[in-house]
Amino acid sequence: MPELPEVETVCRGLRSLLVGNTFKHVKKFRPNLRIPFPENFEALLEGRSIKKIERRAKYIQIFLDSKQVLLIHLGMSGRLLMQDNKQFNQEAPHTHDHVIFHLSSGDWVRYRDPRRFGLMDLCHEDVLTSHRLFRHLGPEPLESLFDAERLSRALKGKKTSIKVALLDQRLVVGIGNIYVNEALFRSGISPLRNAGSLSRVEVATLLPILKEILEEAISAGGSTLRDHIQPNGKLGYFQYKFKIYGRENKACLNCGNAHLVKRIVQVGRSTFYCLNCQV
Repeated sequence: MPELPEVETVCRGLRSLLVGNTFKHVKKFRPNLRIPFPENFEALLEGRSIKKIERRAKYIQIFLDSKQVLLIHLGMSGRLLMQDNKQFNQEAPHTHDHVIFHLSSGDWVRYRDPRRFGLMDLCHEDVLTSHRLFRHLGPEPLESLFDAERLSRALKGKKTSIKVALLDQRLVVGIGNIYVNEALFRSGISPLRNAGSLSRVEVATLLPILKEILEEAISAGGSTLRDHIQPNGKLGYFQYKFKIYGRENKACLNCGNAHLVKRIVQVGRSTFYCLNCQV
């Protein structure tokens, strides 16, 4: 599933094409994705100009001049592919293209989603923060107000593991499994530690590293392990910078000891950690 860096990469790619443009024509090819499309979905978008594009957690928010916001979640395998008129006409219709957006510039955006776990919805911008998709969400990890003191307060008394806590969208949004693995490794913190056991010093060490990793991943276009592709068709390449993720039974890149990197499963997600370096 695309996490914060992948979704942020998609948002940045879309801004250059969509902002200031108008949805000339919208066509959906099925009644639903993970949830049904809003009633009159196409009619509500056609003729509307695009003011700005933002990200909240793992959601893309496209603000329109009608004060409606198009909400998009890419699910497990969703992609938004930008094409000029020549590219669009050269590509045959794809089985998994579920929505096509034609822009006033003549360019096109295809929403392609083989697993159909993504979603699209519309919401008035005045009630966006109270929308059912957002009202339970915690702070953004990259915002300046999310500091070590705030994270320490959020972790205080928690009996769950630090790995699981950092994946809790109520505590902090969008970090994702890969990036939690990497941050805990660079911080020397075991993913098995109770979240509430971390000292203020450890939290003050962990948080800047976590933010640094997310920024690095965004700069690298995210991580392409299976489905993530940037809107321009390029792959992300942060996967080539992994220090711990996917390295089960290999030598630790920090201490050099062979076969000390182990894999376990926490809340259904793979956790990789070094038995020597993370305590």
